[in-house]
Amino acid sequence: MKPTPVTAVLVFAFAATAPVWADVKPSALFSDNAVLQQGVAVPVWGTAREGEKVTVEFAGQSATTVAKEGRWKVVLNALKPAGPQVLTIKGDNVVTAQNVIVGEVWLCSGQSNMARTVVPPAFVQPRQPFWGEEAATADYPMIRHFRTGGSAADEPATEVTGKWEVCTPMSVGEFTAVGYFFARDLWTSRRVPVGLINSSVGATGAASWVSRETLLSHPELKGNLDRQAKSKTDYPAQLAKYQADEPRLLAEYADAVTKAKAEGKPEPRKPSPPRNPFTDAYRPTGYYNSKIFPLAPYAIRGVVWYQGESNSGHAGEYRVLFRGLIDGWRELWQNPGLPFLFVQLPEYRGTVPDIREAQLRTWNETPHTGMVVTIDCGDADDIHPADKRPVGIRLALMARATVYDEDLVYSGPLFDTATFAEGRAVLMFKHTGGGLVVKEGELKGFTIAGANRKFVPAKAEIVGGTVVVSSAEVAEPKAVRYGWENVPIPSLYNKDGLPASPFRTDLPK
Repeated sequence: MKPTPVTAVLVFAFAATAPVWADVKPSALFSDNAVLQQGVAVPVWGTAREGEKVTVEFAGQSATTVAKEGRWKVVLNALKPAGPQVLTIKGDNVVTAQNVIVGEVWLCSGQSNMARTVVPPAFVQPRQPFWGEEAATADYPMIRHFRTGGSAADEPATEVTGKWEVCTPMSVGEFTAVGYFFARDLWTSRRVPVGLINSSVGATGAASWVSRETLLSHPELKGNLDRQAKSKTDYPAQLAKYQADEPRLLAEYADAVTKAKAEGKPEPRKPSPPRNPFTDAYRPTGYYNSKIFPLAPYAIRGVVWYQGESNSGHAGEYRVLFRGLIDGWRELWQNPGLPFLFVQLPEYRGTVPDIREAQLRTWNETPHTGMVVTIDCGDADDIHPADKRPVGIRLALMARATVYDEDLVYSGPLFDTATFAEGRAVLMFKHTGGGLVVKEGELKGFTIAGANRKFVPAKAEIVGGTVVVSSAEVAEPKAVRYGWENVPIPSLYNKDGLPASPFRTDLPK
């Protein structure tokens, strides 16, 4: 059978970079405290000397292969959920992984709001009492966490670094907070072990998490690579100019600092060299290469994603980029139905509504995805909301309903259709659960416009299963928007306590 492009890349990577090992060595993913995915075939792989016979034993199964070009891989048959067991790998030497369990494995990725830990670092202020309180009760030996190491890379890596940690009050502080609360809710509700693979890096744009092939395959995205190539070409001259100007710039900076102090004003930013595009931590494909590619084909149930802040203001590109990311990861794992659950960005002064719409459209247009609404979970003045509990819980609710087929209301109201007549708009919604409700007081956040597209604040009220919107200033309404601002006021919910997503009826094609 002719290999798929991803299969071909994997084969090439294994062959081209195969080291010479004297002893059998498994990937770091197959180590003490690991969680293996239940219910599917489980690949196990690593390195060994050429021609070395390798046998993997686990849960009554045994699989044998011979190392080729320094690498080996076997596939175990589907496993059932189980408590601690030993994974044994035999070659010229014997390697054992202790305390290995079988359950549900989820890949947690994105930028800083996924990377933020249960107990954030000391520089994060103000400190919240519940951080320590949550950690103190986190005694869940059936929840495990693997944080990937490695910096951005220009080429796909074949090895991943990291280790599995059992969830205890002492260890959980370093777990992804969103991932931990997601896993805790899954464990509490389903009583199946949960493993989290945490591949997240603060401040990253989505382009850092996609392959070069993905960027090249979309005309709208190729510019990411073009800009990177140009920056590499321009960098030597830019650096030389900065070095020549640096004495003058530093002298001017010192004078500016003295003046600012005298006038009681903030100090200016100190001059710095131009960004080095060859070592830029946020360059396109960098973390796909180092933190995603080497994870495959580790068996996982799905992906939990929290990112988009660094792409705010570029919603049109993000729709293409995010869909390309999802498709690319599914191709890498050779699983077109791989569940991909993600967080719609909460309220924040720097987050424009278009990026939330891009995320909503990705959900509507991409099979086997799910989006949780968090416009009531943010902080207008802090891009990093302190409380990640509701985010993780809502993601778990989404997973329980859409992945594990539990009969649950898992989403707040989503705009469906609108009719305009007699000076008002009547809006219909999906995911109304037990019915539409207003959080408190009256509905807020609705605006309405006529053909002139001048939006004005509108009166909105729940009538049965609809929301009726009108304004004395708009005789013939043509469009309605809800929560269409950087810091929306959440007021529309369903009776299950889940908020409606911001939307506009005048959605461009």
